Amino acid sequence: MKLKSPEPFWLVKDGLKHSYPSLRENIETEILIIGGGITGSLLAHQMIKDGYKTVLVDRREIGNGSTSATTSMLQYEIDVPLFELSKMIGKKGAEKAYWACYDSIDDLQKIAEEVKSDCGFKKKQSLYFAAFKKDVDDLKKEFEARKSAKFPVKWLSKEEIKKKFKIDNTFGGILSEQGGSIDAFCLAHDILHYNHKKGLQVFDKTDIIKFDYKKKGVTATTEYGNTIKAKKIIFCNGFESTEIIKDKFVNLLSTYAIVGEQHEKSHKELNDLLVWNTAEPYIYMRTTDDNRILIGGEDEEFVDAQKRDSLLFDKEKKLVKKLDKYLPENNFRTDFVWAGTFGETKDGLPYIGEHPNFPSAYFVLGFGGNGITFSVIGMEMASAFLKGKKHELTEYFRFRR
Repeated sequence: MKLKSPEPFWLVKDGLKHSYPSLRENIETEILIIGGGITGSLLAHQMIKDGYKTVLVDRREIGNGSTSATTSMLQYEIDVPLFELSKMIGKKGAEKAYWACYDSIDDLQKIAEEVKSDCGFKKKQSLYFAAFKKDVDDLKKEFEARKSAKFPVKWLSKEEIKKKFKIDNTFGGILSEQGGSIDAFCLAHDILHYNHKKGLQVFDKTDIIKFDYKKKGVTATTEYGNTIKAKKIIFCNGFESTEIIKDKFVNLLSTYAIVGEQHEKSHKELNDLLVWNTAEPYIYMRTTDDNRILIGGEDEEFVDAQKRDSLLFDKEKKLVKKLDKYLPENNFRTDFVWAGTFGETKDGLPYIGEHPNFPSAYFVLGFGGNGITFSVIGMEMASAFLKGKKHELTEYFRFRR
């Protein structure tokens, strides 16, 4: 499955940071990780830290799947609002999921510092604004739910949003203190490079075409007939997990993003802010660390890569129009435009844990707008699973919930 279209900003910006060989022999390991994007790199980091002999493989170049197409906004807010998620899974579980995402942003900062990544990690505030007047009542319910759960939030009127951030045509919104942004493609490469020097084996351009699952381990066979025998396998392959798991557990969507030219004018009002709104589908905006504006959205059901990519420039026009609506003072000119494929679950939560049909396997599948923060949570959960420990989020993130 092709997950992105040309030209994601991060691929052009970073180039080919590190290259690894394809697998050409039969090997054995304790942990086999499938997927070399940001999720796989984070899980590999945890496995090496825990002392496991670990192998990571990817069918493409490292990071060239969804990780190269992500807009890398780090939010603790899940796609399903807290007050609605509380109705779906209970207040206790909803707040635990939100707080885990909150803490994961700080954890990710520590990881970026530990591997000495130049991914441009930056802590930011997050503004969630009402796109329409009819959305205000629900957004105020969300504000009260977060306030009750002790999240650092405050309500801003449309006048306050205009004055503070120069964002027009809102109807008020929630300003959260916790958020961040990174270059996920860069960070994935930096994490793997750091751990490769510590013994992690990495093979890219290595497509696994067959898995033999046993209670005592898994044997993976590549397209060239080489095998990897592992005691445990961890799937970090995002939406391509739908090729393996036949359950209907996620809806695939296409999302579109554009990045503007570097601008001599500083975007100082936006540089420390993530922006998204209540529209369906919602739009999201942030600045990059080289003084560009990024806006994304215009999501629709994923049919195939050809259909998705054929809409690229029509979607660009719509995104530019929305940006002009909210940031009328900005003289925006598109420099990069691309599309990516992502998943949407019924409750906005990831799938992390075991699946009854796959012995000796774990899945860490972060979907929606929180894929990266869910992956950080997945590190902690996978580490616990392998040590035979329980995790407080297992019940909420399990398959067939």
